[in-house]
Amino acid sequence: MSDDKNLRDDLNDMLGDAKEKANEFAKEAKESASEFAEGAKETFASGENKKILAGVLGILFGGLGIHKFILGYNKEGGILLGATLIGILLSCVGIGILFVWIPGIVGFIEGIIYLTKSDAEFYNTYQAGKKPWF
Repeated sequence: MSDDKNLRDDLNDMLGDAKEKANEFAKEAKESASEFAEGAKETFASGENKKILAGVLGILFGGLGIHKFILGYNKEGGILLGATLIGILLSCVGIGILFVWIPGIVGFIEGIIYLTKSDAEFYNTYQAGKKPWF
């Protein structure tokens, strides 16, 4: 009987220790997740990294230069938008098709480049380094 009682006491002690360790681990995991979420929220809420937005807009609406305006490249965005609008106006002549397709292809390629770069590389190249083309 005393062996059973000792075994039960040992098992209860081990169970208590396991519960304590699990609670400590859960608390640490919760704190880490909270810190990570806060950091991610600060990065994207403040608009520091616009990689995904610029990349998707470049792929979908590259000819309009919206992705350039998002990154703060107003002159380059205006060039793409102007070329597209001139191409639309000249499309009745036939040569305008080139003016519509070329900015679209440039925007598409830039969108793919934006999305394939790492977040840090994108930020350093296009936002901090202000590299306007490709």
